[in-house]
Amino acid sequence: MTELRSPTVKRRRIAKELARLREQAGYNRSAAAKALDMSPGNLGRIENREITARPVVVRAMLALYGVTGEDAEVLVELARGAQERGWWQNYGDVLPDWFSFYVGLEEEAASIATYESEIMPGLFQTTDYAREIFRLTTADSDIEAKIDARLRRQLILTREHPVEVAAVINEAVLLRHVGSAAQFRAQLEHLADLTALPNVTVQVLPFAAGGHPAMTGPFMLINFPDALDAPIVYLDNFTRGQVLEEPEHFTAYQDAHAKLQKQSLTPKASLDRIRTVISNIS
Repeated sequence: MTELRSPTVKRRRIAKELARLREQAGYNRSAAAKALDMSPGNLGRIENREITARPVVVRAMLALYGVTGEDAEVLVELARGAQERGWWQNYGDVLPDWFSFYVGLEEEAASIATYESEIMPGLFQTTDYAREIFRLTTADSDIEAKIDARLRRQLILTREHPVEVAAVINEAVLLRHVGSAAQFRAQLEHLADLTALPNVTVQVLPFAAGGHPAMTGPFMLINFPDALDAPIVYLDNFTRGQVLEEPEHFTAYQDAHAKLQKQSLTPKASLDRIRTVISNIS
């Protein structure tokens, strides 16, 4: 197993492993819960990531399932790590639980594929652009804290082992001015600069491409460095986000992203389009 940074992914991993080991040992939830002197509902919440099992509880579960020695110690240590706090939890006042869960997954990402139809991807936004987006879409007074959290997320682009990002951006994102002309020009210049990073690929989906597979809305795909962590789809709307973990959902969105890339301008032509738009901003 690779070393995990994110306690969210650790919690996801340990929950999956505990459920797998229980089934492998031949216990249903009711029988295992009875042997562990806990309710089936409580065991279910552990396996469904609703609560984090303390290391002592994990050790008891592993003993019941016949897992001992180094194999057990690795999982107990994983359980300890799952109790740690991620940096995003310091923004609990402005990041709802459902988005904190996504950010915890994003922190561990090896690669991200995204499609945006209306706004600049959050990982690419400048401070002024983000401020204007939050002003337009939220009624919160803690906009500056939201901006801080967004900028902190962007560090995954330039960390020691940066995430690989393949972004498809609808041409509307380039033409819908957000903020003042100077602020919007700075945003597009920042986008152009990001394309110089070896781990960032930006493609523009032109209006001339016509209909496409993602006309129902934007999405993000996350792949993790370890095969033990299944990839996810993240969908966002006006009031809530949703993480889809079923393999068939990921495959469907992965296929859609591949089709979007084929319909889009090449990365070089996309950069030329971005620069043309910048030159026309007065």
